[in-house]
Amino acid sequence: MQKGPNQMADQNSGIRETLQTTAKSHWKNHHPAAGYTKWISVIDGNIIHTWAEVDAGQDVVLDFMDSELMQLVLTESDLLNTQFHILFDLTGISSITFNYKLAITDLLFNQGPILGVVGFYNIADSMRIIVETFAAVAPDKVCVVLAKTFEEAIEQVIAFKEGKLSPTDSCCVNHHTDQTLKKRFLEAIARISWLDMLDEQITTPPPGHHYYSFFKAIDCLRKDLIAREAKKESELQLIKQDFEYRITQMVIKINAQTEINKKSSRDMEEEIAALTRRVEIRDIELTKYTTIITENKNRLHDLIDKLDSLEIDPSVKGAITDSCLNLLDKVIIEKQPDIELTKSDSLFLSTLQKKFPSLSPRELRISLLVRLNYDTSEIARSIGLSTRGMESIRYRIHKKLGLGKHQSIKGFLSELTTS
Repeated sequence: MQKGPNQMADQNSGIRETLQTTAKSHWKNHHPAAGYTKWISVIDGNIIHTWAEVDAGQDVVLDFMDSELMQLVLTESDLLNTQFHILFDLTGISSITFNYKLAITDLLFNQGPILGVVGFYNIADSMRIIVETFAAVAPDKVCVVLAKTFEEAIEQVIAFKEGKLSPTDSCCVNHHTDQTLKKRFLEAIARISWLDMLDEQITTPPPGHHYYSFFKAIDCLRKDLIAREAKKESELQLIKQDFEYRITQMVIKINAQTEINKKSSRDMEEEIAALTRRVEIRDIELTKYTTIITENKNRLHDLIDKLDSLEIDPSVKGAITDSCLNLLDKVIIEKQPDIELTKSDSLFLSTLQKKFPSLSPRELRISLLVRLNYDTSEIARSIGLSTRGMESIRYRIHKKLGLGKHQSIKGFLSELTTS
């Protein structure tokens, strides 16, 4: 397993005894999915040293650069506004993700003059071309070091800090023609892949050069990607136009539906207003009709009361009184007690009507109320009669039932129900 921060500090102390290493237990970030833990320490005050702690014999892919962890170390080491250097130990690293590549380019082009040396060591064969591509695209002001060991890498950084090494003569710079073309080729790839700089022209060797076809191929790829991006943009525009058209149609439909709803609402309000006016007119008519009925009812009651006080032939008086009561049956809107007829009540009314067909509907209802134990005053109030008028009706019922002078209506009706 890769050594932890304390062991790394002991290892580094043998390289230059004057270099001080700062390592803190919280300067780490665990990547469980990728299978490693990222560690950072600070050497000689401003050299950021980062490595991945992995199981022995296991190769991992760096998934992202831990920029927040880097920012934390820079802040706690007071390096935010001063030049610093970075060393990457690539032991056990087989590759890096595209997001990691983007993070590296962000580090290169956003740190400005503060970033001095970026060094890599213990580089696996699978990582070599990636690191060289990184070196090819790096700004001229950044010194990129590709070393075999930590000792070699730290010596290069110390040489840069002492002014003995510059970006133009660092160990990764080789002015051999083939190496220059290789750097240019990798730089073109990085611009296309890492930086998405498709509009940047690629300088190709003259036709006939043995590397001409490679550069031409990468330039064709660049143009194809530009065409693909243009096609994608065109398709997106069509999708956007279709989407906007659908939204417009939907808005039109919603607005039309809103207008229909408004019109329906207005029509309904007008209909409600018309119905309200009709109800008001009917209420007025009903009030007038009720007033007339009440007046007629009062006149009939007065007439019945006057008939009771007259000294005339009883048969004539009874006939006149019956006529008045029949008129009351036709004009009075009765206020009956809140009762619900049961099967027994219906059977009672049917039996009573068959045995005594001379009983009027009013007298039948009053007979039922008497049977149900309503007293005379309650029945009188319910049908809008005076107590005296109610007594007159009871008298006639008593006579129609053929009861004796001392025989009770209620008792008779109760016996009738039982029988």
